[in-house]
Amino acid sequence: MRNLTLKFLHLLFLAITMSLFHSANSKSMLRLKRGASISVEGNTFITSPDDSFTCGFYAMPGSKAYWFAIWFTNSKDKTVVWTANRDRPVNSQGSRISIQGADGTMVLTDVDGSIIWQTNTRKSDVSAAELLNTGNLVLKNQRGDILWQSFEVPTDTLLPSQILTKDKRLTSSLRKGSFESGYFNLYFGSDNVLWLINDSPETSSLYWPNPDFDIHTNKRTNYNSSRIAFLDDMGMFRSSDKLQANASDKGFGIKRRLTIDHDGNLRIYSLIISTGLWMITWQAISQPCKVHGVCGTNGICVYAPTPKCICTPGYEMNDPSDWIAGCKPTFKEALLSSPVKFLELSQTDYFGSDLYYKPDFTLEACRELCLGDSRCKAFAYKTWGSGHCYVKSDLFNGYMSPDFPGSVYIKLPRRVQVSKPSIWFQHYV
Repeated sequence: MRNLTLKFLHLLFLAITMSLFHSANSKSMLRLKRGASISVEGNTFITSPDDSFTCGFYAMPGSKAYWFAIWFTNSKDKTVVWTANRDRPVNSQGSRISIQGADGTMVLTDVDGSIIWQTNTRKSDVSAAELLNTGNLVLKNQRGDILWQSFEVPTDTLLPSQILTKDKRLTSSLRKGSFESGYFNLYFGSDNVLWLINDSPETSSLYWPNPDFDIHTNKRTNYNSSRIAFLDDMGMFRSSDKLQANASDKGFGIKRRLTIDHDGNLRIYSLIISTGLWMITWQAISQPCKVHGVCGTNGICVYAPTPKCICTPGYEMNDPSDWIAGCKPTFKEALLSSPVKFLELSQTDYFGSDLYYKPDFTLEACRELCLGDSRCKAFAYKTWGSGHCYVKSDLFNGYMSPDFPGSVYIKLPRRVQVSKPSIWFQHYV
């Protein structure tokens, strides 16, 4: 026991020493003046006056790539809320951010001197860069006028007092632990309604508010063309289309953020000061499988009992580490020129991609319709009333739900043998 106690005290001493060493070797400033710069090796940061936010070079654990970013100082994982170069990280040596003396432009350069990112403040009277208590990085002139601000170019997060307008959007990261731009977006559509939409290379699919309902059923309006949304200091998220959402811990004095996450859901997070951890206090979508494209093309989102992705039978993952990349067929032959069969997956559907919709249709007639069309990859058959037939050109937005009153029938070459997912009772027709 004595040896264990001594070992613990030794580790504690090392941790404290390393922490003090880091603090002693890092430098913070309230202003980056014109003509000055910060290098990635310099361990220098711009901090907000109340120390809530920090701005500087940020690296993922174990990565040699760096981003010029803003993060919550007191969150346990230093949660990033903005990056200048989310899709073009810079080298761990020789990179720097500077405010050019000649024209006042803030410029991020890589190790070879190439410009990775810059502000649009050329020929202005920029005096310095400051990080406000709101988390907004601003360039000011000597009179204190704001000439440029990070709030005008958001990434995946909206902070209290930051306004989302008709010409801006929030874009998710591509995957967890990445800053790279993903496919999920929050922005105002041409109908003046705030949307969540999957803009993937293959398709564009609106999934919030509920695309099965009209605007008024979704308790929105398209009459207000101002197109403004914001999260206030009370934890209330409001937009001009009459969206109203409240954090469950609504009230002043709590650090919050609104983020569109890599899984396509929009969430309000509240910071727990005692632990530095985040608590979800509101989310747009209660059932994650309703996020379109969360499992990629040819993928299916299922509850087993928590949400997970699987490939459509007869398909396999493109990238075993990334579901957003979706799945690819295990067969090469064309579905029209070879003998085919249909595999039934009960309580399963693919939202959208309908070649045809046929009400008052029999199951056999729906099957024949798909069988004779080379574009058909599956058909869904809903069993309420006299039957509804949906012929699918793509297997996108797949989900399994006990609320779906029917089945989807996957078109496969007859020779293809597929393993039976344990979550389904399936058979061939």
